[in-house]
Amino acid sequence: MPTILVADDDPAIAALLEDVLVQAGHSVLVATSGGEALAFIEREPIDLILADYQMPRMTGLDLIAALSERGRRIPVVIITAYSSVEHAVFSMRSGAVDYIAKPVRTDMLEITISHALEFSRLRAENEAFKHELSRIRTRRSIVGSSAPLRQVLETISSVAPSRATVLLEGESGTGKEIFARAIHDQSPRRDRAFVSVNCAALPEGLVESVLFGHEKGAFTGATARSPGAFERADGGTLLLDEVSEMRLDLQSKLLRAIQEQEIERVGGRETIRVDVRIIATTNRELKAEVDAGRFRADLFYRLHVMPIRTPPLRDRLDDIPLLANHFARVAAERLGVEATLPNPEAIALLQQYLWPGNVRELSNAMERAVILSNGHALGPELFRPWLFDSASSARSIEPLAVSGRPAEDLSETATLNLSDLERYAIQRALRETGGNRTRAARLLGMSERTLRSRLNTPPSQSA
Repeated sequence: MPTILVADDDPAIAALLEDVLVQAGHSVLVATSGGEALAFIEREPIDLILADYQMPRMTGLDLIAALSERGRRIPVVIITAYSSVEHAVFSMRSGAVDYIAKPVRTDMLEITISHALEFSRLRAENEAFKHELSRIRTRRSIVGSSAPLRQVLETISSVAPSRATVLLEGESGTGKEIFARAIHDQSPRRDRAFVSVNCAALPEGLVESVLFGHEKGAFTGATARSPGAFERADGGTLLLDEVSEMRLDLQSKLLRAIQEQEIERVGGRETIRVDVRIIATTNRELKAEVDAGRFRADLFYRLHVMPIRTPPLRDRLDDIPLLANHFARVAAERLGVEATLPNPEAIALLQQYLWPGNVRELSNAMERAVILSNGHALGPELFRPWLFDSASSARSIEPLAVSGRPAEDLSETATLNLSDLERYAIQRALRETGGNRTRAARLLGMSERTLRSRLNTPPSQSA
């Protein structure tokens, strides 16, 4: 039985509507003001609202706006004594599903209620269909079926419909931005903007302008008003990529914008309200950055509402056959050549490598193999020179000084921490690019500034 909420400050009208709706088989609640209606909505499941156009303190249209701010998609029919076309159009544009004039005719009321409930049912079915479509699209764009990946996707499906801030933690190259896009695509905001800002790549003098926008004349070169990322993401999702790289002095302004959902453009005095869902990514241990004084604790806790750790490729070895074939096809299409796939021997070899650069490194390896294959099947000879030292077994890491130890002291059983693996990936990238830091950073999927920081960090001294 549908539950209908009547919101009207006229007791006689409210009683009449209640009587008609009860006789038609509906469950009815009556509120004499917009505030009382909102109180009902917070504690009762409501299928439809009949709201008077003109109520003191909160009109029917104000009630629609309040519902929208709370993310409550309950259909509203506006009832009013002003039966003009202008009022009807204005009500519909404000979000009402229908409009009925006083004095209310019983037959018209029943027809309007029937249409509004059917509209609500169809909208719910459409939302369910779009959500399932997004889940299917996510499964197709995120390749793999391993247990660690399934666990992440299940978590994403649970958190996506909420407004919760998400922090995606994981090593470089694990696809954090793809997972962020999956959260957006499965959320109620899927039809609104998805705006990504790389915090590590922001020019230091323009960070505030990029995030919050600026007014004309705010600084040299500001020839026109420009909206920032928060404004462009209003109603949608804002991805703060590599948030750990943001300067400490700007973190307080970012915290305020996230916390208050308010911003001010550079050079402006107007406070602008925004409705933005925040997703942040980091390839560092953000809690360790807090402990080291490089990241604000209050911002960390604001971002750390729903942490999700993206699994490294070495924990997803079962996904390598699917990923390798996928990247080979993508590379062939991009290069305009016939698609050739890795043979079983190549797949076996790829599953024996540690992949310190994760999925991004595998993608690069497949593109390189496709280029060198000359249309033939992708065999292990196309990967071994790049991934392994020819004199070592496939499971060994090629000679490299890590953790303060010389390369000759390392064995297959040597224990490497994540910092060691990262330094290994950086040194390999620099070697492959002839020491070009810009190209090496691009290959590793990090900013040149981050690469410089990593190179200036001394190796760990752990045994």
